Amino acid sequence: MRYTLRQIEYFIATAETGSITLASERVNISQPSISTAIAHLEQELDTQLFVRRHAQGLTLTPAGKALLVEAKRLVEHAQQLYEVASEANDKIRGQLTLGCMVTLAPMIMPELSHAFTSAFPSTKVMQVVGDHDTLLQKLASAEIDVAITYDLHVPEGFDFVPLASLPPHVLVGEIHPFARLSAVTIKDIATEPLLLLDLPISREYFLAIFIQEGLTPHIAARSPHQDILRTMVANGYGYTLANVRPRSDTAMDGRKVVRVRLAGDHRPMVIGLVSPKERRKSRLIELFENHCRNRISDAYIPGMVAPVMEKRIRLD
Repeated sequence: MRYTLRQIEYFIATAETGSITLASERVNISQPSISTAIAHLEQELDTQLFVRRHAQGLTLTPAGKALLVEAKRLVEHAQQLYEVASEANDKIRGQLTLGCMVTLAPMIMPELSHAFTSAFPSTKVMQVVGDHDTLLQKLASAEIDVAITYDLHVPEGFDFVPLASLPPHVLVGEIHPFARLSAVTIKDIATEPLLLLDLPISREYFLAIFIQEGLTPHIAARSPHQDILRTMVANGYGYTLANVRPRSDTAMDGRKVVRVRLAGDHRPMVIGLVSPKERRKSRLIELFENHCRNRISDAYIPGMVAPVMEKRIRLD
């Protein structure tokens, strides 16, 4: 064989992203190196793998599609060599690709990943951030090994391991009239300007809170970016609904936000681990799942004020 596993990995990245530029960003290598690797594979295998269309990126040829399936298997088997060696000498090593819901990632991923690699220095955690639907797609295509997300929509074929519950709350600026209240109801806020987190699944979750009360919210603005909504709230544009509880009460521009309890019986978002049912879990993945169970609970969530702790503070 006159090709390398590294070249195979570059081919997989290019095939999945449809772009040498995006593949270069994913594997953190220069674009010329990606192009050279693909050209070498095409020459070595004596077949065209991609159709190159101007301004439309790369599309796999039929041969390229068939090769992609086998290439993924090859890389998976190669990774298993590390697992076999680890089990033989009781040393944990290897790379784990972790996906995380974009609203959770800034708080959870740094501490969680660093604690794991500190406990197992021969491991590496590659971090991928996306919305809920994107993470499920990447799990299905084996682009990531496991994902930390919510339980709102977990299709058949995936396992979900619950870790912690996050009930919804209202977020307002410090000069908003609601900021002085201990709690508000859905009826209280329905006519106020809502700044909606516009992400798949999350959007439907928040709107359902109004629907179950027979109310229609006054949506003043939408954004898929949580930090933008927090800054708009801090500047008096309106309120937003959220489940995450950052330890900081400061928006990106330095202004303050205030978290107000949403009264009533509302379904919480449950943070958990999602993985494909049919895919064999390596020892590395199993250890990481145990690590998550030990580090995330209703009593402690990395980067957040956990609901249980917040309730104790309120009672005190």
